[in-house]
Amino acid sequence: MDALNLFGLFAVTAMLVAYALEERSHLFILAFAGACVLGSAYGFLQGAWPFGFIEAIWAGVALRRWYVRRR
Repeated sequence: MDALNLFGLFAVTAMLVAYALEERSHLFILAFAGACVLGSAYGFLQGAWPFGFIEAIWAGVALRRWYVRRR
């Protein structure tokens, strides 16, 4: 397993954990958004631009959810 695959594994694992814990704190929603940014970077670095693009959109959706929930 190379460094890029390890990075992708970390990003997806972070997304899963943050998503599972979202109900505990609004900070986990923010963590999910950050993990989506990492997933997006992984997609673009890997050459799978549709995945990178969709993950970037998910990051925006999560940031919006964090903003609404934080208030």
